[in-house]
Amino acid sequence: MGASNKVAVITGAGTGIGRACAVALAREGYDLSLAGRRREPLEETAAQLGDSCRALVIPTNVGEPAAVAALFESTVAELGRVDVVFNNAGISTPGVDLEDIEVEDWQRAVDVNLTGPFLCTREAFRIMKSQSPKGGRIINNGSISAHVPRPNSVPYTATKHAITGLTRATSLDGRKHDISCGQIDIGNALTEMTDGMGAGMPQANGNVMPEPTMDVNNVARAVVYMASLPLDANVLFMTVMANQMPYVGRG
Repeated sequence: MGASNKVAVITGAGTGIGRACAVALAREGYDLSLAGRRREPLEETAAQLGDSCRALVIPTNVGEPAAVAALFESTVAELGRVDVVFNNAGISTPGVDLEDIEVEDWQRAVDVNLTGPFLCTREAFRIMKSQSPKGGRIINNGSISAHVPRPNSVPYTATKHAITGLTRATSLDGRKHDISCGQIDIGNALTEMTDGMGAGMPQANGNVMPEPTMDVNNVARAVVYMASLPLDANVLFMTVMANQMPYVGRG
């Protein structure tokens, strides 16, 4: 049975994981607010949803407080409430030696990967605490990098570790308001961002080797499951990964 009156906000909805999750949530009856930096990919996502839901296309820079406030204001004005937020938008930075990382690249990663989810969470709290029925669910895309780094990835890894702190603190602060918060850590889902993994990725021992990937729809099904739980239950952390990727073990 679909959740016909529920509303989900998805950041980074124009491509990859965000698009797959939008399609999956639409199938479950969610109305959607699709956010991302560029309008055209968001419209392409909306076109894949057909008539199964109401969908807003809202170009948004998640690192800008005013833009995020406008995203949530438009969502409530058009769709009535916010039940689920999927903080999915994220960027990586050039893979260079640590001492060569540009401050601008560091700040860009912080703005999108950490400040963005914080700003969306802050707006969601304001709405979820006051709407009727109150409450809602926030799902953060943490990435495998929330646990282990790749070589030459300080900005991305640091921000994804910080997402784990945001998830835990949000989960705690949301309890009394029926707001649940969980984190999904994703490893090697096949999207535009990961289609080069088959050609080889740098490893901790200095080698370069191909890495297995998995269908991105595995992630979408996991997000739908997390979103489907009643608010008195929560998946605090979930890891969904390509089974043979080099994550568990020594290397």
